Amino acid sequence: MSFRTRRILVAIRDESRAPRSALRKAAMLARASGARVELYHAINAPQAIDALRRGLVRGDQSRDIIEREVERAEKKLSRFAALKDFKGLKVTCRATWDYPSHEAIIREAMASGADLIIASVQPRTTGGRLLLANNDWELIRHSPCPVLLVKSNRAWRKPAVVAAVDPFHAHDKPASLDRRILEAGQYLARELGGQLHAFHAFMPLTIIAPAPAGQALYLALPAGAEDVHTEQVKRTFERTIAKFSIPPARRHLEMGLPHDELVRVAREIGAGIAVTGAISRSAWRRFIIGNTAEKVLDQLSCDLLVVKPGNFQTRVPRRATMAWLEG
Repeated sequence: MSFRTRRILVAIRDESRAPRSALRKAAMLARASGARVELYHAINAPQAIDALRRGLVRGDQSRDIIEREVERAEKKLSRFAALKDFKGLKVTCRATWDYPSHEAIIREAMASGADLIIASVQPRTTGGRLLLANNDWELIRHSPCPVLLVKSNRAWRKPAVVAAVDPFHAHDKPASLDRRILEAGQYLARELGGQLHAFHAFMPLTIIAPAPAGQALYLALPAGAEDVHTEQVKRTFERTIAKFSIPPARRHLEMGLPHDELVRVAREIGAGIAVTGAISRSAWRRFIIGNTAEKVLDQLSCDLLVVKPGNFQTRVPRRATMAWLEG
């Protein structure tokens, strides 16, 4: 099924502080596509949780604490729903006791039938990287539906949307994922009044062998081999994007490291959104972010949409347990 948004879940990290850019962009996409919006918060109330864990409250008192915290959180979310950006849109607010946060968000998305999760990326700390070590990475690793990480405070104004494809299917990436990346990019560009760009980066055909001193030895290539390699890559790239009617000026085939080149191209075209894929490597029994997403997120100045293969199965259970209250 082609990419579309009928229900958007906006993950609210701190219900006391409005993530303005994420809310504005969710409203803009919902208005363009006719989607419903759900504002969702996974409750993390340390003092209340500690009291429940230690058995300081029981029975009706426990239920009262949980109900009170849910009511308090949903009341705060309702203030975000009343923002003028959402005027005329169908917006619901929901908070639940669940842990960890990324699993709570994914469970809610599956339960509500969301086809897109939008989450804000925490800003840089002084001298540090983006705060992605826990919730954000786990969210895009385990979510079965696309995740849009909002990095930029810039509004979308007919944004350039750059779809990063990998027609040679490196990192065990299935061929169908390129189509999903392009469909997602095409959809966003159409709904937001922007333009779709296609991107692929490849490395030169260089033969390297170890030298006795342990240094790399660059061996000479047959005459014309590099040109043949480049032409083959170009043909494959153009065949991959052929059905999406992308004019030559918006096709970006670059020689170099994919993450470096994508960051450069996105900056040069003033991209509003970059779209890339994520895959699972079953041999390691863990989920990994593809070659571009993990390496570019810190450096990209635009928002990033990560999509999954059609056969992706999350390991997040659909029903939450309260085991995390036990210690």
